[in-house]
Amino acid sequence: GCAVERCDGVMIELDGTPNKSRLGANALLGASCAVARALSVSRREPLYRTLAVGEPLLPVPMINIISGGLHAGGNIEFQDFLIIPHGFDSLTEAMEATVKIHSRCGERIRKLGYVLTGVADEGGWGPLLPSNRHALEILTASIEDSGFRAGEQVSIALDVASSHFYNDGIYALRSEGRSLTAEEMIELLAEWSARFPIASIEDALAEDDWAGWRLLTERLGARVQLVGDDFFTTNPGRVQKGIAEGCANAVLVKMNQIGTLTETLDVVRLAGRNGYRCVVSARSGETEDSFLADLAIATGAGQIKIGSITRSERLAKYNRLLEIEQRDGLRWSKIYAE
Repeated sequence: GCAVERCDGVMIELDGTPNKSRLGANALLGASCAVARALSVSRREPLYRTLAVGEPLLPVPMINIISGGLHAGGNIEFQDFLIIPHGFDSLTEAMEATVKIHSRCGERIRKLGYVLTGVADEGGWGPLLPSNRHALEILTASIEDSGFRAGEQVSIALDVASSHFYNDGIYALRSEGRSLTAEEMIELLAEWSARFPIASIEDALAEDDWAGWRLLTERLGARVQLVGDDFFTTNPGRVQKGIAEGCANAVLVKMNQIGTLTETLDVVRLAGRNGYRCVVSARSGETEDSFLADLAIATGAGQIKIGSITRSERLAKYNRLLEIEQRDGLRWSKIYAE
């Protein structure tokens, strides 16, 4: 609503810095979200209606099952191996399938004798694996073990978070004893995308490897969703540059990277106008607030990424999505059927 935009405008002006460094993005965002909630309560309507940018749509979730990188003590380099349960009639069915796959995956890891370092940062499994490819093999097998068709009902998403192991033009995969150039990294991902049911890859290359991103998008952009997170940082300037240079084809949208709701929704509109998909996402550190569930529905983006199906700060969002599905009967995104 316009009250939110006015309030955000005043705060942006008061802060006066390009990166919210005077008042702080988290403080601004808290105020921005509180105004939106107050508006929805005063209008007696669900929050997603107050925030609506287009037709409200229940998003398909990207759900963390196996973690690596900084989220799991650096066992392997890639940060997240996720599933996208898209081939179901409802979010409820998709979530049931996810619980089954998560549990089967844990059983398979134990059966193979890999040490579990505990639950990773976002609630996925954090096994000590010999390589990144092992995680893909285990996850694909766990989908099939659970009685689902890999690629048709449940696909895989990767969050490579490659900036964390990139240095001076080289991607160092220490767990695999090799270092790759951008071209070799693209080859590896192309080979894996042909071999495994991978539908989406986030931060495949480092945040400032613009030339690499152009090559990656030319090579894989027609058949895989290529998401920029560290690459775009929910920043309209960086998204605009990516569009101009033909880099990536989707934006990870994190409202506390940009600091206000108005600017978050501006990034969603900018992406949409240019044919880029959006994935509305939580952060590694989260609260039990379910705001993000409504935001994802309101954008009509059709995709949400909020971590695994354990831990209350993740479950709060899933429960809100399920509650809205049951109560309001919203259409559930068919973005992966397109």
